[in-house]
Amino acid sequence: MDTALAPYAANESQSRGRRHPEPRSAYRGEYQRDRDRIIHSTAFRRLVYKTQVFVNHEGDLYRTRLTHSLEVSQIGRTVAVALQLNEPLTEAICLAHDLGHTPFGHAGQDTLNACMQDYGGFEHNLQSLRVVDVLEAKYADFSGLNLMFETREGILKHCSAHNARELGDVGERFLNRKQPGLEAQIANIADAIAYNNHDVDDGLRAGLLTLEQLREQPLFASRFDEVHERYPELEDRRLIYEIIRRMIGAVVGDLIEETRRRLDDVAPGSIDDVREAGKPLASMSDTMYEQHVSLKRFLYKHLYRHEQKLEMTRKVQAMVSDLFKAYMDDFQIMPDEFAAAAALAEGADRARIVADFIAGMTDRYAISAHEALTG
Repeated sequence: MDTALAPYAANESQSRGRRHPEPRSAYRGEYQRDRDRIIHSTAFRRLVYKTQVFVNHEGDLYRTRLTHSLEVSQIGRTVAVALQLNEPLTEAICLAHDLGHTPFGHAGQDTLNACMQDYGGFEHNLQSLRVVDVLEAKYADFSGLNLMFETREGILKHCSAHNARELGDVGERFLNRKQPGLEAQIANIADAIAYNNHDVDDGLRAGLLTLEQLREQPLFASRFDEVHERYPELEDRRLIYEIIRRMIGAVVGDLIEETRRRLDDVAPGSIDDVREAGKPLASMSDTMYEQHVSLKRFLYKHLYRHEQKLEMTRKVQAMVSDLFKAYMDDFQIMPDEFAAAAALAEGADRARIVADFIAGMTDRYAISAHEALTG
């Protein structure tokens, strides 16, 4: 398969490999194995009951972290194939990017980070890497999933210098100011495209956004006009679906073409040339990026900061804070494996075990655990 790749794509034959050497598979490539390990992980299954924007019990049709990850993967794979990049690697990174997310979305993460301020903080991107490197317990020979370097590199999208020094190989690029491979760059943008466009769908479904508001956004308005002109009588959910799929198509097409232009300009001959480029080579055009960012700001103001969402945010933040305090006060009320680990730890190490436990919870498990504490 690697023979069909562009010279700047990630190539298994030139990979930095796994931290623990393993025999090769007879029937699968190494990045395919990574993808399969991620899909079969416990953390991946939990994503089905973790919030994207709307808490799990608010409705069955809203995006969850699992459906979001699948949508990110579809976008990433499309772009990877168009640019002759490594599709299985791109898919693996896309599917793994949210494995460390807390229950209750960003509200849960922000609260857990506040609880952990005296113990090193909490960041879901770092936690995703911790999940695949340490927390998953499925193999007899090692902890974690033992993923390929390029997959782990892609999962770690951003990192402080302090944390980078602690992370070894995958932290080096942040200290040396290098870029990740193109597959990682594409996965990062695919994530942003997916949540921007599908949060529009969920916001409309919830009644927190209106067509009139969205028509003030250029990215939405131009696709609305296209659809309305071709299907003037269309007014049901199909109208929304037509607009959103055209929005995604427009942004993805622009991403492919702009990235091609940048690759032609730089002409990287290898993945190392991509890493040394000094700036990301995967990008939207300036015009499309402005529209994308405008929509993102709109969603922050009118959806994520909507009073109905803020009310739920306050509730779930209190839950996470209560859970953290309770487990720090009495770690023995956690399940046996976490309680046993906490008994052997102190200070920041014990707090990290508590954070691991809370971060691994689904929305409904966290709600149930909080009810058990508070009655």
